[in-house]
Amino acid sequence: MKGVEAFDFSFANEFFGKLLLSLPSMYPQRFIVVEGLTEYTRENLVKALESLNLAMIERVKKKPVLIGKLHPADTATFEAIAKEKAAVTAATLSSKLSLTVTAVNERLTKLSDLGLLRRLQGQSEAGRKQFEYAVPA
Repeated sequence: MKGVEAFDFSFANEFFGKLLLSLPSMYPQRFIVVEGLTEYTRENLVKALESLNLAMIERVKKKPVLIGKLHPADTATFEAIAKEKAAVTAATLSSKLSLTVTAVNERLTKLSDLGLLRRLQGQSEAGRKQFEYAVPA
């Protein structure tokens, strides 16, 4: 967003809303990350995202942060994954966040369905299907 000094709520709502709503189904494993927002553009974008119950990633000083409407628990989960700087499993996160694997899986599913996490399929040591989650670079 470097060079964009202003856009209004209506533009943010239409452009980013349509883009974020269609992206996960049309282009799975593709992500929208914004950076270089001014105070004014961030304010309008956040308000637009909140009105649509959406969230997205903003890169601030090379660090991914979430903007928009999310429960604080989902934000904490995202931040825990970002802190790892590598793909993690639900089991790994459950111990780090002191939660059940089921609770962590619900959060991970929500975040990946919103297009905020990369979901990678692998295998557990026992040979079962297992997913790992990572913050898009």
